[in-house]
Amino acid sequence: MLTNDDGIFAPGLAAIYKQLIHLGEVLVVAPADSQSGASHAVTFFEPLACAKADIGGLFSGFAVYGSPADCVKLAVIQLHKDPIDLVVAGINNGANVGINVYYSGTVAAAMEAAFLGIPSVAMSLAAEKEMDFDGAAEHCIDVLERLGPLKARDVINVNVPLLSRGDPKGIRVVAQATSGFHEYYIPQGDDEARTLFQLAGGGHRRELLPVDTTALAEGFITVTPLRPDMTDHAKIEPMKSQFSNDARHRSRGTL
Repeated sequence: MLTNDDGIFAPGLAAIYKQLIHLGEVLVVAPADSQSGASHAVTFFEPLACAKADIGGLFSGFAVYGSPADCVKLAVIQLHKDPIDLVVAGINNGANVGINVYYSGTVAAAMEAAFLGIPSVAMSLAAEKEMDFDGAAEHCIDVLERLGPLKARDVINVNVPLLSRGDPKGIRVVAQATSGFHEYYIPQGDDEARTLFQLAGGGHRRELLPVDTTALAEGFITVTPLRPDMTDHAKIEPMKSQFSNDARHRSRGTL
């Protein structure tokens, strides 16, 4: 299954579709319009609209009036009767590295697949004025083939650097950066006497270890394995001791 967060008409989706069809049957279920920054939003309280769409004669797919996670959930549960072997999300217009992983609808679609027991790969291309999605698709399919068979719930995040600078220097398997950005808000007024705040800035903070943000900036394709489990397992046992006398604390307040 192929999806994205830029919308079913996005050139990045078409570019990777042309590569994926050489590997097997491809089902396209993508948002009807841009859902960039939608993260893992899911439609709960209203019906989810879906319509068939023909994309320039290249492929026919399903346009969903919802989020990327909606697309994956609807495809797996309702639209496709047979098991789905792999979910590919992308190619996104702009990198999804660092804390952008949490904001990204592209990565969220891949993570939704993991929730449903399906391996997935999120693919993104660093943003610039002229986006070479066809070139990025060739690099992404090479990474996908080199990954080999993925297991259920595997989530792999792939980012291609600026291609205007030439071919990538190679591939680096690195961790996700978590230090965030240098950001600030610009206050603005409007006609209704409100104050508007425009988020600005955007440079990544310094990282001490090799991570996806720095490797991508250096011109490498980054590959980062993610996981749907957000539990900090190392803290489970130490934290249990803090609550080992829980019964005593409860009895103290009994009348």
